[in-house]
Amino acid sequence: MTFIINSQDTKISDILMKIKNGAIQLPDFQRNWIWDDSQIRSLIASISHSYPVGSLMFLEYGATSSDAAARFKYRPFTGCTTAAAPEFLVLDGQQRLTSIYSAMYSQAPVQTFSDKKIMTSRYYYLDIQKCLLASADREDAVISLPEDKVIRGAFGREIFLDLSSNELEFKSHMFPVNIIFDMNLYTKWLLNYNTYYQNNPAYLEQFVTFLDKVLSNITGYLATIIKLSRETPKVAVCQIFEKVNTGGVTLTVFELVTATFAADNFDLRSDWDKRLAQMLNKNQLLKVVSNVDFLVAATLLARYCAKIEQGENAPHVGCKRQDVLNLSLSDFKKYADILTEGFLAVSSFLSNQHIFSDKDIPYTTQIIPLAVIFSFLMLQNNRSNLNVPIYIHEKLSQWYWCGVFGEMYGSANETRFVNDVTGVIPWLNSDDNIPDTVNVANFQPTRLISLQSRSSAAYKGIIALLIKAKPLDFISGNAIDISTFFSEQIDIHHIFPTKYCEKTNIDSKKSKSIINKTPLSAASNRTIGSKAPSEYLKKIAADNRSAEKATLDKLVKSHLIDSDDLWANRFDDFFLKRAKALLGLIEQAMGKKVTGLDSEEVINAFGASLAD
Repeated sequence: MTFIINSQDTKISDILMKIKNGAIQLPDFQRNWIWDDSQIRSLIASISHSYPVGSLMFLEYGATSSDAAARFKYRPFTGCTTAAAPEFLVLDGQQRLTSIYSAMYSQAPVQTFSDKKIMTSRYYYLDIQKCLLASADREDAVISLPEDKVIRGAFGREIFLDLSSNELEFKSHMFPVNIIFDMNLYTKWLLNYNTYYQNNPAYLEQFVTFLDKVLSNITGYLATIIKLSRETPKVAVCQIFEKVNTGGVTLTVFELVTATFAADNFDLRSDWDKRLAQMLNKNQLLKVVSNVDFLVAATLLARYCAKIEQGENAPHVGCKRQDVLNLSLSDFKKYADILTEGFLAVSSFLSNQHIFSDKDIPYTTQIIPLAVIFSFLMLQNNRSNLNVPIYIHEKLSQWYWCGVFGEMYGSANETRFVNDVTGVIPWLNSDDNIPDTVNVANFQPTRLISLQSRSSAAYKGIIALLIKAKPLDFISGNAIDISTFFSEQIDIHHIFPTKYCEKTNIDSKKSKSIINKTPLSAASNRTIGSKAPSEYLKKIAADNRSAEKATLDKLVKSHLIDSDDLWANRFDDFFLKRAKALLGLIEQAMGKKVTGLDSEEVINAFGASLAD
């Protein structure tokens, strides 16, 4: 189905007049005008040649018969002030039309940017004599001057061009571009120009030629306008806008929904800022939640609740871009508060999983379905906060870690979100129909070796499980938990130091893997340095008289490390045992066995089977 009304050529003068009186305006999601001085001069030069500068696309604005039709808040063009409701909104052509209106129609200086991206105010002129030179580049004949209409040398002492009065304009044969469409100003300027030259026939003929070859091209310029019907759906408008927009910056779905809600006098951006401040005030983990994440979660929650209430008559459960663009303001208002509490519940959940820093969250995207799940549970229990039963918390933990170690949230997340919400919620109160994420999640044992940096979700997940196992710091002996995580500057450090491994020719793939790393304080890391494990254990014991070997061994073993292997510097034995211990943590978290522990691939990678 097409929504194009027609495509027609329209005089630019008519378009500019409608911009001035507000009949043509911009949808609120349009970005601010950004063209710089050189782009404006190039545009003026093209129009003065009557060269095509691209078609324009307008959306008819007004009452519609369809709830799905586009309805955005609107705003006037830069430099315009009007209280009128528009007849059309510009989808494509904002930069060109704003440039033309500001430079050629408005009497105010044009607010633009220099080539060095510095804000500047400019006026534009056409050099009459240069315009008539066949050998001259028309763009060189478009002169840009600062607000005082004087071009000075580098130190402001030498004046290169002064057009600060009509007489100086006449003297230099410079025609002000911003009077072209104002008949009164144009006529007055021309009469005074001729008077200045005492009606000299040569200059009069020169101007007539300039009028015929240049000005008439501008005043008679025709722009091609493609007009879309007011019945065009909002989703189609947004897609069309992004396909034809030449600005090169993709709009976020939040900006588009903000413009939609603004048509009903709802300030979504302000609402989001308040909600984010509320969330961060309680837990800084939620700084990873974006405004788009919140809208995606709101859409998913609204669609799932509609499915529960309406059954087959409800819209499909989805949260793709098109679904979010169709989120109604009434649904947003209905679910936004409970969803905010849902995100706060997520932050508590993550803390319980011993994830204390936003940089250590395995998948920030997994927060979205988890927030929806918590929000729905609150709605079910008519509560604005939630203390879930232990069995539900255990199931959510299993699902969460299956998502992390199955590395399920790397792509196609919208589909995963839907599958998890629609699958996990029914499963929480029944052992039937195990959700897909839990059912298919699988961790490959050899993945332990390739996990070498915290950019991987599974890497972050193992660190969280290690902290959850209550390890003790080598130096302080304190438990590594929320109370010491920040105060003792806990971070991830090598057990067999990198330089030691290099010096002793230990395989770098193994030495850099998660198997050879553990959370420790900054003080412990400084003591470890690049020493052999046996050496730094001796130093820790020597520096701390109370650290008897048995006590020190207890600290080391709390990290799932065989202390005897460290005292003897036996890397291969240490590596094999700790790999088994880490796999045990993963199995416990996922609630399922890791398979292939004695496969040929595992034996080749680790030098032995990982099966007990």
